[in-house]
Amino acid sequence: MSARHHLFGIAFAALGAAFFSTKAIFIKLAYQEQADAALMLAYRMIFSLPVFVAIGVWALAQRRARGELPPTLQDYARAGFVGFLGYYVASQFDFAGLMFITAQLERLVLFTYPLFVMFFGAALYGERIPASGLAAAGVTYTGLGIVFAIDLPDGGRDTVIGTLLVLGAAVSFALHQIYAKRFMGPMGSALFTAVALASASVFCIVHQVVVSGGSFAASPRFLWLSAGCAIVATVLPTFLINAGLARISSAAVSMISTVSPVVTIALAVWILGEPFTWADAIGSALVLAGVGLYAWGENRKPPVADVT
Repeated sequence: MSARHHLFGIAFAALGAAFFSTKAIFIKLAYQEQADAALMLAYRMIFSLPVFVAIGVWALAQRRARGELPPTLQDYARAGFVGFLGYYVASQFDFAGLMFITAQLERLVLFTYPLFVMFFGAALYGERIPASGLAAAGVTYTGLGIVFAIDLPDGGRDTVIGTLLVLGAAVSFALHQIYAKRFMGPMGSALFTAVALASASVFCIVHQVVVSGGSFAASPRFLWLSAGCAIVATVLPTFLINAGLARISSAAVSMISTVSPVVTIALAVWILGEPFTWADAIGSALVLAGVGLYAWGENRKPPVADVT
């Protein structure tokens, strides 16, 4: 592999992580238009759905060209379940949480989901929790506690509600990761992801129809922000991360992704005018260090054969 090829992989992964980190900024700006979480999420998925469908059609065509058997109904059902869990349930919790807490706190809470993956792996499948994992959890939640304590006096009950909602999102996304890893094999990553995301899109759109009586009324600015959230913070980074994975290891991509909360914090301070103190910096650094420590420990494990 050439140095240039590797460098492009790093650049794609870093850009993908940075674009993902803009999601909370788009959402907080959209909420200034007096809209709610369900409407924002529905429009995000409406703008993204055509891309997911196109990827799914392309992936199916690739399977046929290789002479592979089509996925079974069970395969599709599993992909739909994973999409429901990771992109509908988790997103509803996450978007709702952003109505109560800062973009900075939301990103740090959501960033802890790999630790929930570790705990659920142990609880559901008997996977061993290494000492580095426990140390990472301790460091991470110490940092999270510091940031939470800083926001609590001003936010009060809203800080508690918002943090719990985003923790629910982290738990849901962790379960999504657990099941996706086990169900993805027969379909392959591209088709599985497309079906999961398309299914979640339908759930989100139907949810808005049910809670609003079918109303999708929104201001032009809200629609532009929703489109930005769909393209800049959803579709584009997905392609960039995949381009990075094609050039560098998944372990390298996971380490590079630690840039994401840093970008969110910088944008929240710059665009949203959120405060950022030395205590926030210490708490954020501990969260990043804790998750980074966990990722480092995972990356040192012997590689497992790819089943896809």
